[in-house]
Amino acid sequence: MKFLWDSALGLLVVTGGLLGLTLPFGKIATAAGVPAMVWALVISLGAGGVLLGVMLLSGQRIRLSAHKLRYFFITAAVSYAFPNLLMFSAIPHLGAGYTGIMFTLSPVITLMFSILLGVRRPNMLGVIGIAVGFAGAVMVAATRGEAGQPAEIFWVLVGLLVPVSLAAGNIYRTVDWPEGTGPIELAVGSHLAAAALLFCGTLVLQGGSAFGSLGSVPLVVLGQAASASAMFAFFFRLQAVGGPVYLSQIGYVAAAVGLFAGTVFLGEHYQLLTWAGAAIITIGVLITAKAQNQVATRVQSQAA
Repeated sequence: MKFLWDSALGLLVVTGGLLGLTLPFGKIATAAGVPAMVWALVISLGAGGVLLGVMLLSGQRIRLSAHKLRYFFITAAVSYAFPNLLMFSAIPHLGAGYTGIMFTLSPVITLMFSILLGVRRPNMLGVIGIAVGFAGAVMVAATRGEAGQPAEIFWVLVGLLVPVSLAAGNIYRTVDWPEGTGPIELAVGSHLAAAALLFCGTLVLQGGSAFGSLGSVPLVVLGQAASASAMFAFFFRLQAVGGPVYLSQIGYVAAAVGLFAGTVFLGEHYQLLTWAGAAIITIGVLITAKAQNQVATRVQSQAA
């Protein structure tokens, strides 16, 4: 376990795999009539609640400050509440596998934001990776969901907003990480803040009766809460070990899990162009990863 906790690659695989389970769970829940906002609440409340219990049992406490509260609520909105609401709203229209492909754009968009904000200096290989990833995204967007069931352009755009929001969150969490604060404490605070935002939003927009729909899928609720709490413990550790661009590559693993689950267990079917676009996005991700390695190596050489 200690080896996994210190391994960026191991953390990437585990975190991405657990994130990928969110896609089929979300499709099953929304198909059973659970509103997207309520299901997003299940994820944040489940993750935050379980991890808070683990913290308290181990004798740890959350020490609040103005900086931490700001971090909790901005992270909650940009990284969890908003993208999860978009994702679960889009899945019934696009399919779990197609929506999962959107995750693969997160590394490319994260790198682009890093360049624009001066977090990382660009190099030619990084620019090429962004261009290749964008070309793949255009191909995937053109297919508009499952084969024979093209979704409205609106839902494709909603799906594309998911990696944009995730990329913004990747950058923010790294830039504003509270000094001396561990990953579990940040996961607990951010998810409980997201749960509070989603709970209030559900009451205002849909009323308390919306929560009753969870009774139709109790086992899915338990499975989602368990996988979410495990995922976010690894998620914040990966943020600390691998950095924002490496972290964003969990989308590649999540997309693979989502496509597999969607086609094998949920009966989804996708056009050849969708698979080709996903492959091209993957190539773009690999190019951006290589570009980041080159930049990191150059920085280390200059420091030496």
